[in-house]
Parts: sequence; C-alpha cells; structure tokens
Amino acid sequence: MELKWLLYVTLLALGVLAVQAHDMDEDNDGDDVVDIEDDLDDGIEEVEESKSETSSPPPAPKVTYRPPVPTGEVYFAESFDKGTLDGWVLSRAKKDDTDDEIAKYDGKWEVQEMKDTKLPGDKGLVMVNRAKHHAISSKLSKPFVFDTKPLIVQYEVNFQNGIECGGAYVKLLSKTPELNLDQFHDKTPYTIMFGPDKCGEDYKLHFIFRHKNPKTGKYEEKHAKRPDADLKTYFTDKKTHLYTLVLNPDNSFEILVDQTVVNSGNLLNDMSPPVNPPREIEDPNDQKPEDWDERPKIPDPDAVKPDDWDEDAPAKIADENAVKPEGWLDDEPEYVADPDAEKPEDWDEDMDGEWEAPQIANPKCEAAPGCGTWQRPMIDNPNYKGKWKPPMIDNVNYQGIWKPRKIPNPDFFEDLEPFKMTPFSALGLELWSMTSDIFFDNFIICTDRAVADDWARDGWGLKKAADGAAEPGVVGQMMAAAEERPWLWVVYEFTVALPVFLVVLFCCSGKKQPGAAEYKKTDAPQPDVVDDEKEEEKDKGEKEDEEEEEDVNEEKLEKQKNDADLGSASQEEEEEEEEEDRKPASEEEETVNRSPRNRKPRKD
Repeated sequence: MELKWLLYVTLLALGVLAVQAHDMDEDNDGDDVVDIEDDLDDGIEEVEESKSETSSPPPAPKVTYRPPVPTGEVYFAESFDKGTLDGWVLSRAKKDDTDDEIAKYDGKWEVQEMKDTKLPGDKGLVMVNRAKHHAISSKLSKPFVFDTKPLIVQYEVNFQNGIECGGAYVKLLSKTPELNLDQFHDKTPYTIMFGPDKCGEDYKLHFIFRHKNPKTGKYEEKHAKRPDADLKTYFTDKKTHLYTLVLNPDNSFEILVDQTVVNSGNLLNDMSPPVNPPREIEDPNDQKPEDWDERPKIPDPDAVKPDDWDEDAPAKIADENAVKPEGWLDDEPEYVADPDAEKPEDWDEDMDGEWEAPQIANPKCEAAPGCGTWQRPMIDNPNYKGKWKPPMIDNVNYQGIWKPRKIPNPDFFEDLEPFKMTPFSALGLELWSMTSDIFFDNFIICTDRAVADDWARDGWGLKKAADGAAEPGVVGQMMAAAEERPWLWVVYEFTVALPVFLVVLFCCSGKKQPGAAEYKKTDAPQPDVVDDEKEEEKDKGEKEDEEEEEDVNEEKLEKQKNDADLGSASQEEEEEEEEEDRKPASEEEETVNRSPRNRKPRKD
C-alpha cells in the first residue's frame, strides 16, 4: 500500500510540474523555435509548417447583422440602427426635493455599438454617465388601450461594466392631457414599470402597475411577487439579456428573461397589496376590556415553597476532593516582564509616563503544572435549586387573545378586470445608476406574441448566435477559468491523475513473474509451472477426473445391464436342460439300441 500511495503522490507532483513546465515553455517559446529551426533541414521545416497550418483551429463562423423588421402590427419598435436619437426626447426637468447640483436630468445618452460587440453594425441606446439622473422618452405610434388583446413589452439590456447600484427598467407613461415628454421626471404618471433593478445584493425584476381606485379615484402601486428564479447572473455576466412582459385580458401575466419564464401569476391574486381590499376590516374604535384575561397559564396560588428549599445555595462550589498537583510553583507568577524588551528611544516619560516592559508568559511555568496561588477548581453544587417559583397551572379564566371585532369595510370595492388599466401613449427611461454604459436595444410593444418572437429572433437571437460563435470551447473555458483561479489547476490535475492511479492500482499492481528469457540470462532456478499454468492444469485435472468418474459410472451401469441379460439367458438354458432330462428313458435306450455299434452279434 505504501508503494501505491507513493505512486499516487508522484503522479500529482508530475502533473503540477507539467503545468509549470508548460507555462515556462510558452515564455521561452520563441528562443526554442529558433534553436530547433537551426538544426532542422528545409524538408522538415516544410512538413512542420504544413502540420501547423492544418492543426490550427478553423475560424469561427461569422454572423452578419441585419436590422430587425416588425412582422406585424406594433405600437412601438426601435432598434437604433439609424445611429440617431430621432423620435426621442431628452428631459430638461428637475427632481423635486433634491439639491440643485444633482436635481437636473443631465445624464448623457448616446447611440453606439457595444464595447465588445461580436456583431458589427448593431447599435443601441447607451446611458453614458454614472451618478447622474437620466431621463429620455419617445411617443408610441398610437396610444395603447387595454381591451381584448394582450400587451407585450420587450427590450434588451446589457450591463457592460456590471452594475453596482441602479436600474434599467422602462416606464409606460399614462395618456394624460398633462403629459409633456420635455418635462419627464420621477413623478410623471405611468401605467406600468417593468425591468431589472439592483442595489447591493438585492437583485430585482420589477413589474409594477398603478391601479385606480374606482371609489376614490386615487392610484395605488401594485407590485408583483418576487420571482423564485436566481436573477444574479443576468446582472453580472455582462451579456445581453432579453426582458419580456406579457399581460393577458384574463388578468394572467408572465415575465420572461431570454424567452424563459421566471415569474407568472394573476393580477387578482399575486400582487401586493392586493387589487381588491377586504370586505371586512377590524373596528378601529373597538377596545379590549380591562378584565380580559389572555394568560393561558398562571402560577399555582396554592403552591408552597418546601421547607428544605435553600435559595441562597450557590450554583458552584469548590471541589473539596481536589489535590494540588505535584510540582506546582506557588512562588512563581504566571507572567513576568520581558527581559529582552527595551524602552523606545522616543519614549517621553513626561508625556507617556513611566515605561514598563511588556508582560510575557513565565518560562519557568512551561515545564510545571502551574504557577501562582493554587485554588481548588469549582464544580456544580448538588444542593443548588435556585429561586423557588410556584408551578404553572391552566388558567380557568383564560379568554384567548383579544382581537377587535370586524365591521364592513367602508372602502371596499371589487374590480374583477384589473387588466383594463389606464391607457399609455409613451415609453420612457428615468434612471439613476452608479455604473456607466448601460446598453439598451430593440424595444417593441405589440399585441401578438409571434411578432415579438420574430423581433427577438432577428435582434437578440443574432447577438446570442454571435456570442456563441466567439466563445471558446469547453477546454478554452476551463483554461480561462484556471487563469483567473490558479487553484483550479490542482483540481484539473487531480481529475486527470485519479483515473490513471486507479488503472495502475487495479491493473498493474500484481507481482510479475520473470519470463524464461530472464531466467536464462541470470541462470536463476526456474519453477516448473507458473501460477497461472498451475491453476489451468488444476482446473483441467478436475475436469478430467469428473469425466473419468462419469465414464466409470457408465461402465458400471453397462456391466450391470449385461450381467442381467446373461443371467436371464443362463436361466433359459437351465430350463431347457431340465426339459430334456424329463424325456422317457426308453427313448434314450431305444436310440442306443438302434445304434449299430450297440447291436449284439447273432449266434449261429
């Protein structure tokens, strides 16, 4: 086993050395190539050049960008591929209740390509500045009215520099006579707010709509429940992501990221606060009676403290059975002044006081069980009971937890069609961010899911294809990850070395018998049969013994059968002989007399 572990450690060490040698080879690659080329002839150089040309990876497929074109009726579609902000209005408003220095919406917007674009020609709207208020908006081709068709809002976002704290959501601005895009600000009425937002470690994907109370006419924000999906990757991977909101006339909604549903629900059941208030509310004028008893348990009034209950007994007492260890140094302190310490040269006793050397552990106490005054250790007091309290019993007067009575809600209403929201006529971005260069692209508002999907395929789909074509393979990704996290090299080497070690362990760790040639070289005594041949011959011998035993059994059965046949035949012969003996003697005599040899001569 020691040899196996040694082999395993050696494999790991060789793997690490191989990686380091690989890095050194890359640093010295130019010099090595020059030295080798000096020694090779022209023919080998041509072969090497042809090999390098054929072994180089093929170029990544090129994705050509074409601006997306709506395939059906849309209320708004913008790809920014014209390179201008035509149709967009920059806000000149100021935020209320804010210092004048930061109240202006003076953040800069530009139309440009992404920094690391893989799709030349694809442009978008970029929020350039950080720590500034930005506001920009654009009119729809016609106001969107919530009736019998769904609403689909879709656009792309790329946090090119990541995101520290800020949003990238859109607002669908309500159609009102007072709407002025030139004065678009945070208090401008909107119907829906949708999109990503992040600050600290709180990653959000907003869906908020403003619901009008049919009784009071006031608007109240309704927030969708938080999605169960992990949203962090969409903010940190610096990739372009597609955000889609689908609202249906049956009050259902879906929120998708990259065409995958991350949240869904119903406007009546999954918004906070709920669209419809409760039918009943607690009476604000109801008060709890003074004699209302909410105590389920009370101390037993009849309980009496036992006479032997000592409330003054300490919880800990000194162990009387403890004995001071031998060698305890009573006269030595636990800490002494450091003899090697020196007073600093700039020490001023008038300002800093009298200098004292720092305390260190007494070196004489290191070999002793202890120093200083010995004290008995403390143990739990078996007689300790603490302060006596009467036991708790059920309260016969318990009335439960008091709650105010319910009364009809004077503000109750029931809106069963919250989908029918306030119409909106413009799309706007009113944002603040501590990170610059947030990229927006390919806005679309429509009622047909197929139109939105086609728009996504021709816009976001091309970006995804271009990014995929430019991404390295699995090996390249592993190498890049290891460059950022060098400890991954150990994981890679372990992953490679472990299978090799297991192969060596299970296949090559048996004892090898020397061959006949080695015996012949060394004149060492050679065994007649190797272990494997012995095993084979043993198995063969056992098999032959079994076959011989079967043959013997067959011969015995055959012999028994033959004996039985012979016995029956001899019995038949004996019976025939007995029958012949039973013939009359006269016949035999007659036969004898008739014989010429037995005939007597005649007397003359």
